[in-house]
Amino acid sequence: MKKDLHPSNYRLVIFKDMSNDYAFMTKSCINTNENIKWEDGNEYPLVKLEISHTSHPFYTGKMKLVDTAGRIDKFKTRYAKK
Repeated sequence: MKKDLHPSNYRLVIFKDMSNDYAFMTKSCINTNENIKWEDGNEYPLVKLEISHTSHPFYTGKMKLVDTAGRIDKFKTRYAKK
């Protein structure tokens, strides 16, 4: 097996679904700029998600009305800077 193939900076990270405020903790090496205080009183890096298994229609069985106009505007403002 090749040496130094996998990242070595795995740590506990909180992933938060912003559509329904569901959060879960897992190990990851993703870079983040924000932190959040978790249930155990410790502070962990935060990764914000637009959708997770608790809000995705495939897993919930419910179709949500998606605000396409808002999503298009969000896309345009996000990439207008580039």
